Amino acid sequence: MQLILVQWNVAWETPSENFRAVNRLLDGTIVEPRALIVLPEMFSVGFTMNVAALAEDEGGATEKYLGELAARRGAFVLGGVMRRGTGGRGRNEAVVFDPDGNLLVRYAKLHPFSYAGETDHFEPGNEILVFDWDGLRAAPFVCYDLRFPEIYRHAVTLGAQMFVTIANFPSARVHHWTSLLVARAVENQAYSVGVNRCGSDPNGRYPGRSIVIDPRGRILVEAGAAEDVITVEIDPLSVVRYRDMFPALRDMRPDLLHAELPHSGS
Repeated sequence: MQLILVQWNVAWETPSENFRAVNRLLDGTIVEPRALIVLPEMFSVGFTMNVAALAEDEGGATEKYLGELAARRGAFVLGGVMRRGTGGRGRNEAVVFDPDGNLLVRYAKLHPFSYAGETDHFEPGNEILVFDWDGLRAAPFVCYDLRFPEIYRHAVTLGAQMFVTIANFPSARVHHWTSLLVARAVENQAYSVGVNRCGSDPNGRYPGRSIVIDPRGRILVEAGAAEDVITVEIDPLSVVRYRDMFPALRDMRPDLLHAELPHSGS
């Protein structure tokens, strides 16, 4: 199973330019039938809070592009979109289209990034989702979600064998990006995929460093800081074999997952 990660310097608030960039990058890539192509968080506009001008309705231009890309390439496609929410706020979503161009899953970022004011402009999602990629169960997440390991563990209880985290993760915290992605793989015995942008925008700089980590925590492939397309073969049976050989997940204590947060000063 071929996994394709696409990173580039996302054009600020210019969907048409980003669509052209994806097409250009994939034109130089051999895409196998039923591969999974992954694009960054809000890939068509960048990490902007300009919801009023740029948020789209369901089935809008960005989703239409993703569906057409999936059908044209005969592949699964996962990418980030800014969708119109309620009360004037947006929804930062990861959507997946199947090789026929049909919407397969719609996940809304559970944790808008309060540090950057995202909570003022985007409403949070409330559901962890898993989709089937030809027999491999995968869970999509978005950027800041990566700092909340409990949602990845919950995805495992739903059958997830691979996590796909799309992001606009900044250069200032790149060591957090790689470390947390490895941790999510190791603690859940799952593939951990991170797709980030590179370049810069009015918010700052981005390091790229899109990466794929196997269920044992080993880095299979990693991009640098420049525009790139990286591909890797995923073996879904490796998850099953490793979990059977080293059955750490069987020792989970679900009764401990609902503990109250500590009080201030404790």
